[in-house]
Amino acid sequence: MSKILIVDDDVIVQMVLKKALVEQGYEVVVAKNGEEGIEQAIAHHPALIICDWMMPGTDGLEVCRQIKQNESLSTTFFILLTARSDVKDRVRGLDNGADDFLSKPIEFTELTARVRAGLRLYQLNQDLREQKQLVEKQKRLLESELNEAAEYVRSLLPKPLSSTVKIDSAFIPSSRLGGDCFDYYWLDENRMVIYLLDTSGHGVGAALLSISVLNLLRSKSQTLDFGNPSAVMKELNQAFQMTQQGNRYFSMWYGVYHQADRRLVYANAGHSPAILISKDMNGSDRVQKLDSLSMPVGFFLRTEFLSAECHIPPGSKLYIFSDGIYEIKQSDGKLWGINRLIELMSEDASDPNVSGVERVVNYVQQANGSSRFRDDVSLLKVQFDP
Repeated sequence: MSKILIVDDDVIVQMVLKKALVEQGYEVVVAKNGEEGIEQAIAHHPALIICDWMMPGTDGLEVCRQIKQNESLSTTFFILLTARSDVKDRVRGLDNGADDFLSKPIEFTELTARVRAGLRLYQLNQDLREQKQLVEKQKRLLESELNEAAEYVRSLLPKPLSSTVKIDSAFIPSSRLGGDCFDYYWLDENRMVIYLLDTSGHGVGAALLSISVLNLLRSKSQTLDFGNPSAVMKELNQAFQMTQQGNRYFSMWYGVYHQADRRLVYANAGHSPAILISKDMNGSDRVQKLDSLSMPVGFFLRTEFLSAECHIPPGSKLYIFSDGIYEIKQSDGKLWGINRLIELMSEDASDPNVSGVERVVNYVQQANGSSRFRDDVSLLKVQFDP
């Protein structure tokens, strides 16, 4: 049963309106002035209020203002009862929150019609409010689940490594879940595996694919020759064709460092080049790009993946990263670019007193103009013989 509040200083009007509305099946509460009307509204939360405009003390406009400013009453349908017919008066009423007007003397057919219409609008507003609350609840639940998923993804990433090879990393997804992933570990006493992959797209789908690849590589599957980068790429390409992955593919840099003879064997499937910085015979920095050798993983079933190798001089530094760290659009519309990133890494490599990863990320965030990037950002800094 809908509850209606009548606010009028005229007892006769109160009685007439109450009788007419009770006969229509409504529950009716009355108040004899504006102050009491506000109190009754707060106490009963009516669906609809019929309030006289002209009352001593707190008039109908002030009652309307206070009702509409109260969040718990703001959807209550408010009808001003008035003998005024001037358009300017109606505009004043609407500006103060009135939803409708009922003219004096009261015509009961009109009263019934306006009350029915007002209650329909009130119910519609209530339904919309409930839907909004439900959506907000679902959004909070989704946010919570995404946060949990993001924490889970972060927990899968390896911790910094410090031994004969030191590795630091940075991971900044563009949204809560990103498509970048990386890992590094000693395969045996002599060989270390290092890889980084970048899945197409962002969000949940990209994260699921990258985690699937990570879990497969960590499973130590007997079908994978982890010491052979091109063989690993070939197996991953067989397992993760984009036609079975929602048209998602991934680029990947995968390397195996042979510590005994200081060899780095690597395969690059459509990924950004790794940057190896070492010293030449004159003590000057030598920058070497370990470029892409093949198509990204998942494009074509018969893709051939090639391996290459290079020598790692003592004290060398290797940077592996996703393209989100350098494909930064600046205010002039131009990309910040990989050459600027290589210059930054070269400066970083020559200063032994800085952590490297943190310095590079801070500088790139300044170039980006924000700590949040449009694409996922991952960065590995590998120091040989730290």
